[in-house]
Amino acid sequence: MGKPTGFLEIERKASQKRAIEDRKKDYQEVDVAYSSEQTKDQAARCMDCGIPFCHSGCPLGNIIPEFNDAVYDENWKLAYELLSSTNNFPEFTGRICPAPCEAACVLGINKPPVAIEYIEKSIIERAFEEGWVVPQPPKNRTGKKVAVVGSGPAGMAAADQLNKAGHTVTLYERADQIGGLVRYGIPDFKLNKDIIDRRAEVMKAEGIIIKTGVNVGVDVKASQLERDFDAVVLTGGSTVPRDLNIPGRELKGVHFAMEFLSQQNKRVADSKGKNVDQSVDHQGFAYENGEIWATDKNVVVIGGGDTGSDCVGTSNRHKAKSISQIEIMPMPPKERAESTPWPLWPMQLRTSTSHEEGCERGWSINTKEFVGDGNGNLKALKTVEIEWVKDNGRMVMKDIQGTEKEIPCELALLAAGFLHPQHDGLLNDLGIEYDQRGNINAPKYQTSNEKIFAAGDMRRGQSLVVWAISEGREAARAVDEYLMGESFLEAKAVSMISPSYLGV
Repeated sequence: MGKPTGFLEIERKASQKRAIEDRKKDYQEVDVAYSSEQTKDQAARCMDCGIPFCHSGCPLGNIIPEFNDAVYDENWKLAYELLSSTNNFPEFTGRICPAPCEAACVLGINKPPVAIEYIEKSIIERAFEEGWVVPQPPKNRTGKKVAVVGSGPAGMAAADQLNKAGHTVTLYERADQIGGLVRYGIPDFKLNKDIIDRRAEVMKAEGIIIKTGVNVGVDVKASQLERDFDAVVLTGGSTVPRDLNIPGRELKGVHFAMEFLSQQNKRVADSKGKNVDQSVDHQGFAYENGEIWATDKNVVVIGGGDTGSDCVGTSNRHKAKSISQIEIMPMPPKERAESTPWPLWPMQLRTSTSHEEGCERGWSINTKEFVGDGNGNLKALKTVEIEWVKDNGRMVMKDIQGTEKEIPCELALLAAGFLHPQHDGLLNDLGIEYDQRGNINAPKYQTSNEKIFAAGDMRRGQSLVVWAISEGREAARAVDEYLMGESFLEAKAVSMISPSYLGV
């Protein structure tokens, strides 16, 4: 490495944040711009570890020590070439990835790990500044046509790779702009949507045909899709949310988190003159419950994950009266749990920038009922504290008597994740087989219909953006092999350490 003793001399310093009171007033990104000098220093912390476990921690197999070394040598263009060889959209992962690579960093055994995510973001932003990210259309076309249905990170990655292979690619999206949950689920204060637009322009210039506002299965029938294309890649995501079917669920004021988040993202886009359709959700469907605001309300977010955290940050910007986030699972330990030693993905408490802005958090809490005011409006939640006990070898939850309480609440946001993709319509029309969880059954990306492939959350279940990009790349390679008999697209590096062992 460029400086073998760097990890002994330099402390970890990742992205710097804007002041809390300033950032709560707008939807601009929380992180401040990268510093070239800081990035070089942080790259110097990458130690000469011998076996870079970070390779396996990253679902994309990013060659991290090499691009760290290039940054330390101030060879930023080489760093960009190394990074982009395995990651189509480092501007996404450098902002919203939980960085499983850092959890597997060897330095992380007894010191803070290398700030890989920050370095990755710095590299791609430097590349755009220097004009290195330019359209590179394929020199030759194969004559094969491929449809990619769904334009989230998996669909964008699949389309990008298939276009590089020389196929003519049409990327379909039923919402009014591409990006999927990265556009309409992730708040702008985590990822400014100009970042997606910037990349989309490059993709279009490379020859990818992008069609938005098209609900494949309705506007374009399944039979037409099979007839007009040599192969189809389904990347529509896991879109059926997990509901909470308890008394009072029908009350006004109980909403799925994505309905709340996508509305706000559309407002932000509209304020920038993007002319988005304010009447439909991120999937292109009409909002059933009108506009949702947290202003002057007691907000309770049910679900302790990242989506719930995004609801907290958005509610803070709406100037909610109070914000609570409750989780049915126990509170994780503040440090890495003994059950998840290095290099596993650690079970530990995570505090987001949204939590830092103001939020009461609770664990081991079960919601029993939504309480109405007599006029069909939500006014409170009935909750109870629980404990997890073993019953015939299984962990089950048990109410703790005497802990029942009512929490004032006029807006409850359900952020308990997603079950599986939407079956009605396109998937059923294509005769796709499902696995036991309701996801598309495509063990090697090819479904039971040989010309239909699947990738991303639609295939593996709800997961990380970095996994979605990896899935899109691998599915594209499978499609290329199906169409051409072989593929020269980059294959994911095979490591001696299984990613499943790492817990990602």
